Amino acid sequence: MNPAFDTYIQSLAGRDVTVIGAGVSNSPLIRMLCSAGARVTVRDRNPALPREEWDILGVVLRLGEDYLDHVGGDVVFRTPGMRPDHPALESARAGGSRVTSEMEEFFALCPCPIFGVTGSDGKTTTTSLIADMLADGGRTVHMGGNIGTPLLTRAGEMSPLDACAVELSSFQLMDLTRSPHVAVITNLSPNHLDWHRDMDEYTAAKRRLLDFQSADDFAVLNGDNPATAALRGRGQTKYFGGHTLHDGVIDGLLPISDIRLPGWYNVENVMAAMTAVRGTVSDEAILETVRNFVGVEHRNQWVATVGGVHYYNNSIGSSPARTVATLHAHVGRVLLIAGGRDKKVPFDEMARLLPDHVKVLLLIGEAASQIEAAVRSVPCCPPIVRCEGLAEAVTQAHKLAAQGDTVLLSPACTAFDQYRNFEERGRHFVDLVGALHRPDGKD
Repeated sequence: MNPAFDTYIQSLAGRDVTVIGAGVSNSPLIRMLCSAGARVTVRDRNPALPREEWDILGVVLRLGEDYLDHVGGDVVFRTPGMRPDHPALESARAGGSRVTSEMEEFFALCPCPIFGVTGSDGKTTTTSLIADMLADGGRTVHMGGNIGTPLLTRAGEMSPLDACAVELSSFQLMDLTRSPHVAVITNLSPNHLDWHRDMDEYTAAKRRLLDFQSADDFAVLNGDNPATAALRGRGQTKYFGGHTLHDGVIDGLLPISDIRLPGWYNVENVMAAMTAVRGTVSDEAILETVRNFVGVEHRNQWVATVGGVHYYNNSIGSSPARTVATLHAHVGRVLLIAGGRDKKVPFDEMARLLPDHVKVLLLIGEAASQIEAAVRSVPCCPPIVRCEGLAEAVTQAHKLAAQGDTVLLSPACTAFDQYRNFEERGRHFVDLVGALHRPDGKD
């Protein structure tokens, strides 16, 4: 079905290939390389990595603190969380290795149009909307990238008539040398400054989504976000935003009242997806998707209403800007659970919003003191409760909330101080809220 992919697989036989990182997202890649006949070395910091499957496949493992010593081979796959200019990768290049990534290889081999999505917030929702709109329009759709399963291992089953909806993080974009047919940038605000050197580098990484487009390609940009609107692509540019809304109807097609997702930021996500696919699928397909789309797990997800108190899981809210956007989506009294590991992004803007939106602030994690300092510098700041962890925060919120209140987990920080990822944190929150229903809970 994809001759280019078949040729690529054949070219791997007998090659020395190194994969850095043996996490869930890289496991299918490792299996594919082994089945192609490559001699595979996997390097991972975790010394206790389960070995049985890799031993059966003949994978050479380099584990522990020195896992990046003497990286080499014909091809080296960089894990997204590793900077492209890491000394181990620079040394590998100097030794003749071709350093690449799963996403770089996929873009080179994908036979169908790619709808690529990046931005500081809204990536997953927008990507999911695009995928659903394309599917409702009759296309066979493959979704992945920063969400879902790796796409490279599925490229062999793709045809030119299909479509791909791909979410891309700044980590993945740092050294990407290809652009999608349709490049969507939802917005830009300070994020991941614990990884990027500064905001300029972060913005440059996001801009790479546009840098390799041709005159036949499209950039879809947020006209209401100055940092995004200032970007320029090599192809045609379409803007979404408030200027497309007239008399409650978006772009002459979609009544804003048909959108089931809360908050203006979700209206922008819908606008971005509509702009990306309009002309590719029918207007009827777009309307069908929007009217049926109720959101993505961990993204302002309603969990339960207990004793008249509404519980929402926004564990994806790992930056202050995302928490600000989510607070704007809630009307009424909010008990906000925030904290975790910060991204070296200031909390000042979020702090200024809290007096008007938050009844009680419950703080957890490594960044609790930083958030508290920012909030206490604001006049009329809400009461602050310091908690040992998420379990105590949910218990305290349950005691303090009154009927009609909302308890919102939107941490404004990453989960890595206590959890493997934001999904694990979100699931823990959902489980804790679920326990409130049981006989040993208050309700």
